[in-house]
Amino acid sequence: MKGFDPKNGTSARVNGDFLEVEWPAGENEYGKVKVDLRKAQPLIGSLQIGPKSNYQTIASDLDPAVILTIGKRDLISQNGWNIFFDKTAYLPHETFPVVLDKQNVKVVTSGGHTEIIIDGASAGRFSGSYNLTLYNGSPLMNVAAVMSTTVDSTAVIYDAGLVSKKTPWERLYWSDTENFMRDAKVGENDPARQMAVKYRTIIGQGQEGSLAIFPAPHQFFYPLDNAYNLEHIWHGTNYRNLVLGYGMGIRHDLLGDRRWVPWFNAPPNTQQRFNFFCLLSTERDGKTLEKVKAFTHSDTYAPLPGYCTMASHFHQEHVDDVLTRKPLPDMPGFVKAFRNTGVNIVHLGEFHGPGSPRGPEAKRWPELKTLFDECARLSGGNFLLLPGEEPNNFLGGHWMNIFPKPVYWLMSREKDQPFVETSPEYGKLYRIANKAEMLKLLELENGLAWTAHARTKGSTGYPDKYKDETFYKSDRFLGAAWKAMPADLSQPKLGNGRVLDLMDDMANWGQKKIVIGEADLFKIEPDYELYGHLNVNYLQLDEMPQFENGWQPVLDAMRNGKFFVTTGEILLPSFTVNGMGAGETTKLGAGGKAEITFDASWTFPLNRAEIISGDGKQVYREVIDLKDTREFGRKSFKFSPDLKGRQWVRLEVWDVAANGAFTQIVWLE
Repeated sequence: MKGFDPKNGTSARVNGDFLEVEWPAGENEYGKVKVDLRKAQPLIGSLQIGPKSNYQTIASDLDPAVILTIGKRDLISQNGWNIFFDKTAYLPHETFPVVLDKQNVKVVTSGGHTEIIIDGASAGRFSGSYNLTLYNGSPLMNVAAVMSTTVDSTAVIYDAGLVSKKTPWERLYWSDTENFMRDAKVGENDPARQMAVKYRTIIGQGQEGSLAIFPAPHQFFYPLDNAYNLEHIWHGTNYRNLVLGYGMGIRHDLLGDRRWVPWFNAPPNTQQRFNFFCLLSTERDGKTLEKVKAFTHSDTYAPLPGYCTMASHFHQEHVDDVLTRKPLPDMPGFVKAFRNTGVNIVHLGEFHGPGSPRGPEAKRWPELKTLFDECARLSGGNFLLLPGEEPNNFLGGHWMNIFPKPVYWLMSREKDQPFVETSPEYGKLYRIANKAEMLKLLELENGLAWTAHARTKGSTGYPDKYKDETFYKSDRFLGAAWKAMPADLSQPKLGNGRVLDLMDDMANWGQKKIVIGEADLFKIEPDYELYGHLNVNYLQLDEMPQFENGWQPVLDAMRNGKFFVTTGEILLPSFTVNGMGAGETTKLGAGGKAEITFDASWTFPLNRAEIISGDGKQVYREVIDLKDTREFGRKSFKFSPDLKGRQWVRLEVWDVAANGAFTQIVWLE
């Protein structure tokens, strides 16, 4: 109990063979977990919730169940731990259930969080503990096998859940992929099965209440090319013949989308959190799902006054679908999926495989016209579909582009052809032969370009390799794009620093660049697990542009840094440094002090904020502990860091599920 502080409202005591921990779980409601200290007994003696005078037992005699599948990471052929093009899933690997030999137990307080740590967990080359984390003000509990390995080049995925030798639930509830609530009666000997569900959640109902199990909404999904729903839920008896008894939980498909399947990084001696969340409730009939859905705004991006949501980098190849005469509905599935998710603006990356970006012109011009016509047709209301490509030509590495209106251009030019000419059918036609002409086209048509999936995939080594080139230094070159890639469960944030570190490096290189969120996904349909793989940009826009009038305001907001990037659970509607917003420049006060203010709203309890700054050479990080926050909060923050000698500053905010949001840079004089 040395690390336990009862001042935060939580109580902990040993009562016979049990460690009993009570925490405030909401208004006039408490949660209670009994940890069985006897080695031969289930770890969780009971989970209860309600007023202290009338606890309801949600479930009893439960064990956490975690299965690790351990493979080898290729750290040599490409770019070390940032690798995406790995063959881990297709090479030899081993699977182990986590076994717990109860050893030391301790209770640790950190702000409003209380963590129960039970040592003695092991699985193959991994060893560590089971950790139960409770959050003041919430009926939420995180269950994690916190484990490390000393073996280098390790990649891993996991399945997890709760299991009992009894049958702790009478009925199961879940939402199918069409958003209809479903249920099933629990049979003691029901064989284990896996399901495709919406909201990544399964609910077990007992006599006195319900227990929902679900993963961190984004952290659970390592990067893939496709957002297929890969049946991420399981329930039943003897799951994978490795989990004895009846259980329910979350799972990964070993082969992912059957393309590149990199799993999670597990560098030596890092504390990997193979985790999931539980929500305790006295409600029945699946109503608990509404409480789970609230953590992700029902898997949508919440409207924010003065902002429009934008998602970028999708290889939907809609033009190919149209031109090959596939039967297409009036509103294609991918448009429904985005509109259902609350995305206002979608920036495509067409002609990534199909199509004729380098000619012949007889194909290229009609393909572009089809793209522009379809984007115009499918735009309307609160939705704008924007043409775009990932050209991967001239500059080096992979990059994205966007123009503020339809532009006809070809990625090749013969010696006897002009750079630009006017066609009676299409208007101006551009033919590009080299990087100088590419920059000229961007300048003439007010377009923007940026590095896609920087420092990984086909952009390994970029933009570092061209940071001194003219096109990079131009204001037409935006910067880079962020996606949660690679995945590392030991990190309190997403993406392992790859692009966020690059954001700091670019600022120290001296050009005013930005980082935009990207998804880099292929085909999308309404029943896919889109939200888990998505992030968006909240652009400051007074109103939605109309396709027929062009979308220059979208590019202006991007170019000027007037946006923040988020997974959706954290919103940052306001961020200023000495009164100046992102993308702007301010002067430091006497002695280098700055006043940083920001407004934030969130769903999961927050974990931390980071104020990151640089002086042109070094990067400085000030971590602010936010573990005293409760779920579903809104607050204005103010800090006065010493930024003497710094040239820029920015902000990140992360919650307990590793969901996050980050701003663009404020420049300092």
